Amino acid sequence: MLVDGKWIADWQPVQKADAAGRFVRQVSSFRNWITPDGRPGPTGTGGFAAEPGRYRLYVALICPWASRTLIARKLKGLEQIVPVTVVNPRLTDQGWAFDGFPGADPDPLFGAAHLHELYSRADPQVSGRATVPVLWDEARDTLVNNESADILRMFDTAFEGNATSEWRLYPADLATAIDAENARIYERYNNGVYRAGFASSQAAYDEAVTQVFDEMARLDRILGDGRPFVFGDRLTETDIRIFVTSIRFDAAYHGLFRCNLWRLSDFAHLHRHMVRVLETDGIAKTVDLDHIKVGYHSIRTLNPTGILPAGPVDLARIIRAAQGREPSADLGSAPLRPAAA
Repeated sequence: MLVDGKWIADWQPVQKADAAGRFVRQVSSFRNWITPDGRPGPTGTGGFAAEPGRYRLYVALICPWASRTLIARKLKGLEQIVPVTVVNPRLTDQGWAFDGFPGADPDPLFGAAHLHELYSRADPQVSGRATVPVLWDEARDTLVNNESADILRMFDTAFEGNATSEWRLYPADLATAIDAENARIYERYNNGVYRAGFASSQAAYDEAVTQVFDEMARLDRILGDGRPFVFGDRLTETDIRIFVTSIRFDAAYHGLFRCNLWRLSDFAHLHRHMVRVLETDGIAKTVDLDHIKVGYHSIRTLNPTGILPAGPVDLARIIRAAQGREPSADLGSAPLRPAAA
């Protein structure tokens, strides 16, 4: 981690735990906002006006938090407005690194070897972990924001004059309902799988894994009336938040994080929701199962041998079909099974 801008210790997955052994996530430290005219946003200071080509998004395709910003960028048609750099999915002793893996990029701005170098460049006294996503301002040579929830909202509205899409991920008439759902889904599903995987006591794990599957069952019931998305016909940021955990569930959280009461594919409606979001407007192009599997299984405290699991075959086929790399089939209704011998 970084202490006063210097890297001093090997990367560890658990930032902090409470007295009961519950995993505690680090709070994001850079909270400025890009706005249409550069005025201050809900947090931080002003001076970050929405201008094409000024900002760069750094992401890891393994990371659900980073992936939701990548999805918003895709849906809002910002690919030519905000370029993206993808880090290596393998977590090193110095955290996220650049290049060295198919689909990973070198750092195009500074030739940095590790993401933490950007943090120190933005704030020479910074302490803590260097996380993704990172939204970088090339004009001011600084880090704007590293909180994915903020970046998701920025991408929804800040570039209205340049965005090529009519998507509204946080519509005003659903704002209160979205906020309520997001809070619950984050605690019990998005971060719930991490609370289970990184629990340091049996009680903390039992609490977390119970909440994960209770939440999955609740979402499955909500989606069981045939609605395509949580709030009906409109895909919102809530669907994105659900999706980024669902798409990783059977590949990483079920086995590696010990969330193994059921697979996602055992929840028919929640599974169908994952496929529906995956097939929406190019979202499948933001998903890389190799990055997800290699990234999570590079966490040595959870997988000391570094052995990479072979499956899940059904998820791989669903993603390939959504990306147009395999003939499409009715992949949303049930998981694919091998033919009987």
